[in-house]
Amino acid sequence: MKIIHYKEVELCHDELIVLQDINFSVSEGEFIYLCGKTGSGKSSLLKSFYADMPIKRGDARIFDYDLTKISRMQIPFLRRKIGIIFQDFQLLNDRSVRQNLEFVLKATGWKDSRQIDEQIDLVLNTVGLPKKGYKRPHQLSGGEQQRIVIARSLLNSPQLIVADEPTGNLDPEIAAEIVGLLHEISRSGTSVIMATHNMSLIDKYPAKTYIVENENIKEK
Repeated sequence: MKIIHYKEVELCHDELIVLQDINFSVSEGEFIYLCGKTGSGKSSLLKSFYADMPIKRGDARIFDYDLTKISRMQIPFLRRKIGIIFQDFQLLNDRSVRQNLEFVLKATGWKDSRQIDEQIDLVLNTVGLPKKGYKRPHQLSGGEQQRIVIARSLLNSPQLIVADEPTGNLDPEIAAEIVGLLHEISRSGTSVIMATHNMSLIDKYPAKTYIVENENIKEK
């Protein structure tokens, strides 16, 4: 089943064309790389999926939403179906890992303390860090922090994970572990779209790859 369908889509930022003639689709459980240089438009395309970058023209659908017509009231519901992974972690350093995850769950409407604890345990186990919940982010390695960010992205059982250069700040061995984990997540049924410029990771963990360049996107 297709969860994203873009046909002849154009993205603009301040009236300047970022990407045009985008034809792109994603199926349930599919892993896709977006590869391109810094500034090529990878991040803009990712932002368009969660309605943070307006669609100028074309047919752009994700799940049951028409991104050309989506209302402000619909956007929070769309974003609950998407887990977002940033390169710079964006963890709250004044609280523990568990408190970081609890904050997200409560902000998205979870109220039952037992269910919150169970969901936090589930995502920490999924990323291989079941005993790190008491630590503050600064007490973790870069790779561990990125695993916590992945755990955070899984909290609301998303149908899609969007990862923007998630290995950019990690050494090659840890970067490969993170990509391997994301592939495991996609095999469990969650679609993953990962922006990267690291071709060696793509060689090690091959998947469908799109090249973003010259204001366009094409399958490799």
